[in-house]
Amino acid sequence: MQREAALKKWLAAHYPAQSFDWAFAAADADFRRYFRAVFADGRSVVCMDAPPDKMSIAPYIQVQQLFDMVHVPAILAADEAQGFMALEDLGQITYLAALQHDPRLPVHKTLLLDAIDELVQLQLGSRAGVLPGYDAVVMRREMQLFPDWFVAKELGQSFNFKQQQLWQQTLDTLLPTLTAQPQVYVHRDFIVRNLMLTRARPGVLDFQDALYGPISYDLVSLLRDAFIEWEEEFVLDLVIRYWEKARAAGLSVNADFDAFYRDFEWMGVQRHLKVAGIFARLYHRDGKGKYRSEIPRFLNYLRRSSRRYKALAPLYALLVELVGDEELQTGYTF
Repeated sequence: MQREAALKKWLAAHYPAQSFDWAFAAADADFRRYFRAVFADGRSVVCMDAPPDKMSIAPYIQVQQLFDMVHVPAILAADEAQGFMALEDLGQITYLAALQHDPRLPVHKTLLLDAIDELVQLQLGSRAGVLPGYDAVVMRREMQLFPDWFVAKELGQSFNFKQQQLWQQTLDTLLPTLTAQPQVYVHRDFIVRNLMLTRARPGVLDFQDALYGPISYDLVSLLRDAFIEWEEEFVLDLVIRYWEKARAAGLSVNADFDAFYRDFEWMGVQRHLKVAGIFARLYHRDGKGKYRSEIPRFLNYLRRSSRRYKALAPLYALLVELVGDEELQTGYTF
């Protein structure tokens, strides 16, 4: 409450003699919270509270300036010392809310194609040497969240010798292929919860952890989402649409679509392992349980992808030993 009061006071100092209504807007999986201030004339801003002892807003400011080729919120005021920001308000309708409100697949396709157009623009604006690299060291560290948190804490197990061998074979197979992909700016959480429905083009949020890495990462984040799921044929159609748009725009995607789709699926395996570990960590370490129920979706993604490719057979065998080979129940499947 003290930080919220301080944030309101800070905003009032930037907008003197202007009264505003104040309401909680959202919270992230980390320590950030957002509030919406609506002024008497109807204008509104979104205020971010990022406790400086927990995190810095400097990466957000840096990436916001880099991502000027897409629709990110303008920064109206910022105070790095206090961890406060006032941001352009992109509205209250996320892509997730819009998609869940209207279950018709043609509507979903239209919205997702708009998001893909925005992603292509982001990737076209990429420059090497500006953001840190999304390299094998980072990817391996992320994947290690799976045994450290999902297996150890969620399942209460540890790898035996055979399972450790299967895990190592998985790492040795995935990492060289993933790091060989063309490199672009990677948002790293380009999901429907972080896209806003606006009158013009999709608004893009939560980009402060961006890196420079594999071209398929953000596409798989969008189409193999944590909170909403589509049939394989629908996803395949959208991957083809992205591939065609990317090639037409001059991005260095693989000219062989089958090879590109393998890259897409293998990139998804890396992300799904990471997110299953993150969601387990949020529950067991941080006491945040709202993401825990989505872990089965990622286990389903992992099993489907790993059993399609002979090279990923060690991962499939490991998953079957850990959680079985039956599909697990999830919500919002279309």
